This record gives sequence, structure tokens and C-alpha cells, in this order.
Amino acid sequence: MSVTITAADINKLRQTTGAGMLDCRKALTESNGDFEAAIDWLRKQGQKVAAKRSDREAKEGVIIAKTTADNKAGIIVCISCETDFVSKNADFVAFAQSIADAAISNNVKSAEELNEVKIGAQTVADLINDKLAAIGEKIAVSKFERVDADFVASYIHGANRMGVLVGMNQEAAEAGKDVAMQIAAMNPLAIDESAIPAETIAREKDIAIEQIKAEGKPAEMAEKIAVGKVNKFLKDNTLLAQPFVKDNSKSVADYLKSVNADLKLTEFKRVALG
Repeated sequence: MSVTITAADINKLRQTTGAGMLDCRKALTESNGDFEAAIDWLRKQGQKVAAKRSDREAKEGVIIAKTTADNKAGIIVCISCETDFVSKNADFVAFAQSIADAAISNNVKSAEELNEVKIGAQTVADLINDKLAAIGEKIAVSKFERVDADFVASYIHGANRMGVLVGMNQEAAEAGKDVAMQIAAMNPLAIDESAIPAETIAREKDIAIEQIKAEGKPAEMAEKIAVGKVNKFLKDNTLLAQPFVKDNSKSVADYLKSVNADLKLTEFKRVALG
């Protein structure tokens, strides 16, 4: 049974991948309308697809990253809105900051819990509804992340457009900020290879093999080259293996060892506006 490919579908794929209109149409046709499969199809043809990770992105809003006074916990809150005109307004930034402060002072664990927290006599949900009525834009607690660790560092990048939390096994404020800036710049998928799902690695290998075959190379050669491509994917997308942005001669793992041989990363969160 064939699936109807609409202009909206094609445009969505084009916006996500940066591929041409005709290529996007063919990709959706070949994948029977499956969006993720269409992205894989484009990559298998050797196209340079934009690596947009929409699971933690919002269009406009204010992102606040904040830790508790003892640095044992940290939160990232995104208060979303529809336009940058609102998100850049000082009153709206202060409004988002007050919600983040409430999340910290009430030890909030989720967005749902945050909506029920009271600031003064009103809940956060009621305050957001009031702000929506006053501004005329859809407003919400659209993202909420939390990290608990022996030490948590926070970082806000680009005028509240991105927030990062880094959990560590011991206090290391400067290293925490450096690693948070690394995460902001390089957007790793995980701390190390062990945290990358096996299906993700298999998918990357399959795409690499198809790319190499499309270049006319024999299957046995494709397998060997694909291993190298997967290794590069892991180096590019795992935090500890990435070149350290402040000194490309060493990896992030090397940098942490230079600070303290026992210093370990336990978790990180990164939230960015799209």
C-alpha cells in the first residue's frame, strides 16, 4: 500500500536534513513515508545530512541551568514561547529565572511536579496561564532535566539559548565548567562508547557500508572501511573521546586525568533551543 507524500512532509525533511527538494521526495517515497528511514536513505546515498537532534530542542524560549547551593543537584528548565521578541524580553527572562529558582528551592524532580509548585499564592501552571493571557503567545515548561551527583556544574550559553549540566564524582568547579562548555560546543551523544546503544552503532555501520558500496568499492573492502567510519563516529560523538576544545592535542579524558586521576564524569544533560 503506497503512502501519499505531501509537500509538508517533503519540506519537513528538507528543513531537518538540508537536502534538496527532489532528493527529499525520493527519500520519502523509497522509505514509504517513514521520516527516520528517509534520513537514513539520504545518508546511504552519501548525502551530508544535518545532524539535528530534535528530542531536546524547542523553537523559542528561555533556558535556565542552575545548581543547588551545595552543588549536589542541578536543573535545566526551558520556558518556551513562540517568538524571539518575547524570549529576549527582560521581564520574560526574569519570569523564567523565578521558575528555575522555585524548582531548586522545592527540590523538583520533573516538569509535572514543577507546574504544581507555588510561587507566592499561585502555582507555576497558573502563573504561566496568566503570562500566556498577557502576552498572547503559547508558553509552557517545555523541557526539564535534572542531574544529581557528588558535584554538579551548570553552564548557560548564548543568552539563555542553551543549558548544560555535568555530574562528577568529586568537586572540580573549573573542570566542570570546561566540560560543560565542551558539551555545549560539541553536542556528544554519551559520555563514552558503553553508553551508545548497540542499535545506534549497527545503524551507523549499515549506513557506512551502503555509502561505500555506492562509491563502487567491493563488499569486503566496504566492511573494513565501515569499521573505521564507525570508530570515527564514536570518537566524534562520545564526550571522553572527543578532542578537548581548549587544547585539541588531548582528549577530554586526557584533560580530566590531568586535573585529577580519580575525577570521573557520571552524567550530563544538554538542552538547546532549535
